[in-house]
Amino acid sequence: MTRAGGEATVRVLVVEDDDNLRFAVRTELAGAGLAVTQAADLATADAALTGEDFDCVVFDRMLPDGDAIHYVHGRRQQGWAVPVLLLTARDSLADIVAGFEHGGDDYLVKPFSVAEMTARVLTLCRRAGTGRPSVLRHGDLEMDCARRQVRRAGVLLGLTAKEFAVLEYLLTRPEQAVARGELIEHCWDSSTDPMSNVVDVVVRRLRGKLREPELIHTVRGRGYRLAS
Repeated sequence: MTRAGGEATVRVLVVEDDDNLRFAVRTELAGAGLAVTQAADLATADAALTGEDFDCVVFDRMLPDGDAIHYVHGRRQQGWAVPVLLLTARDSLADIVAGFEHGGDDYLVKPFSVAEMTARVLTLCRRAGTGRPSVLRHGDLEMDCARRQVRRAGVLLGLTAKEFAVLEYLLTRPEQAVARGELIEHCWDSSTDPMSNVVDVVVRRLRGKLREPELIHTVRGRGYRLAS
């Protein structure tokens, strides 16, 4: 889990059929540094969850194609463990209890503060990330994810948020070729043009800061690889 403030690679799915509320939630979460994917119904959400990994899902309860708690309950029975925040106008004690009993991890009643919603999402993401290693190493490169510090041969490097995010993703897949599109998917939000050169720009800056010998190698026709 990486922290807020434009520095995170944490991915959140927002499932909300109200266009204005979905935009407000997406804007607030993106402003906190999270990569946000949006859906307006359960079918679209299911497709996103089948094809991608998320650190948290924010579900409006009542969606055009059903009650989200039944969808979450079904996924939980299949072993799905992604944290879920439920948003709803249904504020009775019975409704709140049902939300938790069906697999929700947190429950927020409308109308709500988007700042409070963001704080709850960040808390859920931190809980989900407790099992990840806090320090990543590759050769003489060391990344302390909790302190957000990177050292090479013991020398502290000053990285931007996106440089940190790209390097963190490569460190979780050492010696593997990672496509540019995969880096955009995990280190930027869904509004980023997959044909842009943002990845190449960040990697070029990273190479300069990491110094020699070179760690990030270009895999022709595929992307980049963190190599010894």
